Amino acid sequence: MSDSSPLPPVRLHPEAELARAALATPLLSRAARLARWAGPDTRIDAGGGLVEEQLPAAAELLGLSGDDAVAFASEAWRVAVDTGLVEIVDSEDSEDEGTVTAGQDLALLTQGSPHEVLGVWQEALETVLADASVPDLDDLEGALDESGEIDFSRLEWDPEAEAEFLDGVLGNLYLLTVSEDGPGDGPVPLPALAASMIVPSDMGEPTNDVLEQVSDAMMRLDDQFRLLEPVGLVEYQPVDEALMAEPEDAAAEPAGRADDTDVSRYGMVRLTPLGLYGLRARLLEAGLTAPAVGDLVDKGADALLDGTATFPQAAAQAETEQWLARREPLTAARELLAAARGADTGAPLRRLRCQQALSLVGTEAEPALREVLDDPELGGLARVWLTEHGAPDVPAPSETMIFWLTIDTIAAQLAAEGNSEELRALVQGLAAQHGGFFAAAWRVEHPATADVLEAMGRLHPDKRIAKEARKAAFKARSQHGG
Repeated sequence: MSDSSPLPPVRLHPEAELARAALATPLLSRAARLARWAGPDTRIDAGGGLVEEQLPAAAELLGLSGDDAVAFASEAWRVAVDTGLVEIVDSEDSEDEGTVTAGQDLALLTQGSPHEVLGVWQEALETVLADASVPDLDDLEGALDESGEIDFSRLEWDPEAEAEFLDGVLGNLYLLTVSEDGPGDGPVPLPALAASMIVPSDMGEPTNDVLEQVSDAMMRLDDQFRLLEPVGLVEYQPVDEALMAEPEDAAAEPAGRADDTDVSRYGMVRLTPLGLYGLRARLLEAGLTAPAVGDLVDKGADALLDGTATFPQAAAQAETEQWLARREPLTAARELLAAARGADTGAPLRRLRCQQALSLVGTEAEPALREVLDDPELGGLARVWLTEHGAPDVPAPSETMIFWLTIDTIAAQLAAEGNSEELRALVQGLAAQHGGFFAAAWRVEHPATADVLEAMGRLHPDKRIAKEARKAAFKARSQHGG
């Protein structure tokens, strides 16, 4: 999560829907109720928190009961202060800590735009994330120095490291959620999430020391996700307390129990649609590239083809469908074809995305495809489109065009997928169907010819054919002076 490579695009819910969800979260709704309740008689301490005597009344107002009622009320008040739902006016009287008035942002919750409501919620999220990185205050005994101040070194607690760890966990949860091969809307087991931060990717069987670190991380995350659920970031099924109470019994459980049941007892977490929105905003703030489907709908065809170049197939199609929905088919086809031209390294993948986009356009686009039949870069894909759409009088491609399109297609798939099984199968099929392929292919006037032939030599399992491909690549480089 620390590099600048783009993340897979996220599909966000509409802001109006997300704003309604934000207003309904337990924490923000409690903070808003306390902000409306507060007035001249509200008494606060030096840190801006409600004085102890007023917390029971605040808890009662919120309908809270039980051992944690006062703590929940105190947290809701702190969120109200941090988000600007209430404003503290310093008193001129040194004996008075100040008075409380409604903050300017309180009106945003009822009169603001969805984006403004989400801005208030985002501030509430930051408050809770900061709290989640702080150790349990019940553990502070023995961490006080001679003056009664907290000595964090005695807690073995590094605030920055704690915050970075939680950010890393949430980043991995985001990545799992938006990846096409991830769980999507499904929950992620807490052990897997903890292990993603602790176990090295090249480690086979984790050592006992590593497993102990994963277990410790799980317990920390269990506490943190319990805090993060009321603000609407996640839906969380906590760790089964029986596992912590009787760890020695775990080994004695019947081996035939369902794996899913076992995993769920160790905690399951999923990002909510609101949580996806919030984490994406934080990732963008941190300078990462975190695209969302729909980002490109108002941009030109060049931005669409370049922007979707690194998207997984389903996300690229969703983005393209939204882009096409705003345009007249013939005009869109002409824009896409114009943007697909070029001899730069990104051009083959642009043309592949153009071909995929054009497959979503109806027969109204036919004139645009006929206009480029003689174009050396676009003529091949135009013939493919016209043939697939049953158009009459499609001229046959020349052998030169066929070979050029083949090189261009493989170059695009190399850029999109690397050495995938699909590409390996394509390479084997080409060599099998066309005995003289390499003898002709090295002459193709395409910037990627040598690279494609080298890749074919790398991918083909037959040593003799692979050698032919490498020889052809050498000839291609010699021909083009590379």
